[in-house]
Amino acid sequence: MAFLDNLNTKTRFGDFSIAPGDTKLTPGQIKTDLLSGLTVALALVPEAVAFAFVAGVHPLVGLYAAFMVGLITAVFGGRPGMISGATGALAVVMVALVAQHGVEYLFATVVLMGLLQIFAGVMQWGKFIRLVPHPVMLGFVNGLAIVIFLAQLTQFKVPGSAEASGHGMAGGEWLSGLPLYLMLGLVGLTMLIIWLAPRVTRAIPAPLAGIGIVAAIVIFFGLDVPRVGDLASIEGGLPPFHIPAVPLTWETLQIILPYAVILAAIGLIESLLTLNLVGDLTNQRGGASQECIAQGVANTATGFFGGMGGCAMIGQSMINVKSGGRTRIAGVSAALFLLAFILVGSSIIELIPLAALVGVMFMVVIGTFAWNSLKILRKVPRIDAFVILLVTVVTVMEDLAVAVVVGVIVSALAYAWNNARRIHAKTYTTPEGARVYQVQGPLFFGSATGFVELFKVDTDPREVIIDFADSRVVDQSALQAIEAIAQKYEAAGKRVQLRHLTHDCHKLLTKAGHLIVDSDDDPDYEIATDYGVRTGILGGH
Repeated sequence: MAFLDNLNTKTRFGDFSIAPGDTKLTPGQIKTDLLSGLTVALALVPEAVAFAFVAGVHPLVGLYAAFMVGLITAVFGGRPGMISGATGALAVVMVALVAQHGVEYLFATVVLMGLLQIFAGVMQWGKFIRLVPHPVMLGFVNGLAIVIFLAQLTQFKVPGSAEASGHGMAGGEWLSGLPLYLMLGLVGLTMLIIWLAPRVTRAIPAPLAGIGIVAAIVIFFGLDVPRVGDLASIEGGLPPFHIPAVPLTWETLQIILPYAVILAAIGLIESLLTLNLVGDLTNQRGGASQECIAQGVANTATGFFGGMGGCAMIGQSMINVKSGGRTRIAGVSAALFLLAFILVGSSIIELIPLAALVGVMFMVVIGTFAWNSLKILRKVPRIDAFVILLVTVVTVMEDLAVAVVVGVIVSALAYAWNNARRIHAKTYTTPEGARVYQVQGPLFFGSATGFVELFKVDTDPREVIIDFADSRVVDQSALQAIEAIAQKYEAAGKRVQLRHLTHDCHKLLTKAGHLIVDSDDDPDYEIATDYGVRTGILGGH
């Protein structure tokens, strides 16, 4: 990935170095974490408000979700440094539910979503994220970087009535003339400050410096540019405990269960992929199941406190990590700062120009996009290049969960096809006149047909030996292929011996069982099948 290329011991945001590995809780680190949390909280405000617009709910519903989910996952999550909150990937699913059934059904759905995520964590399903291939990860970060970039473009509109857009931001007519040039200038100034700040001082995170300086310039000179307050008022009280006002009936479950399953899956996929990305940056491993449980607890609680639910946010996580946030203090402080904004600081936060926050997110886009993937597209196998582009496009056009699933399926099919073509056999004739087939390559559902085609039953001598020493029998399709070829030789009145099959294969092969020659050097791996045997046939449960 772009932010990992050629950086074995550190990465950079501008020139802000990040040392990986475990972080000691020193006074300096606590200060860095607090400032990083403040930076993240400032960036969370417009995102949470915008995603609330997308879902069709009040802005405070998004802000409460950002606070509740962010706080709980920061304390109990699987990776210090990750930031969670309301996200666009979930909001676009919620909008149909809210439109048809109302916000109370959304709260009930979020509670059920959280319970499903807790169940996934208890069952340790988070470990399956390791099955996501690297090309899919590259497509994921590229697609998400593009989505973040597109989401910022609608900030270049004249603030108007909230409208739910595909990228989760509200706006009206596009800016033009002097307002547009002023907006672009402030965005560019913010990015320049973020790039230059580490060369001057590292006392405060570069993104916070950019936001602070640009906000001071806008307020001091009274510049007429879009501000946070133009999106919506963020003033409110503490999130109240509230049991979703929905009937506890079978019909209610039928309504909310499909949405809860989709939201839980999307939330876990985005959270676990972000977990891996943050882990690469900070040199940390593990925590997938813990993250699933933390996300589930957070969403269950959020549903009872009037929040729209959420998951890990790669943009804010990158801001935190690249600002030096390393411990759970950063995530906790971000959530608490956000709550403080809602309770007592709304009048100040609403004065911050959107241009400063857009500049921060543009720097996140630059640091997140895997620029090196553009160089390697011609060097990697064509299927890997295709998967990178496919996942990127689907992430932008549809959503993250669909993109990852599509990418994994395509990669798995490509892997199966490549392995299916590897099956072949070396043949020779023994002094006694027997034909020996030395099978080489994995034998599984994809190569079963090619395996059967290796043999020339009609022209082979009466003694045939099939040796599996250089092969591996993987599944039931492979066993059935062995049965089929053994039966063909038997029907032709020829004697066939099967050598170097595992002992579990011995038990599962019924028709050919008496043809197997036991050997002291038989392999002892187990085939990936739970199929049983019924009398006379190779059966399965």
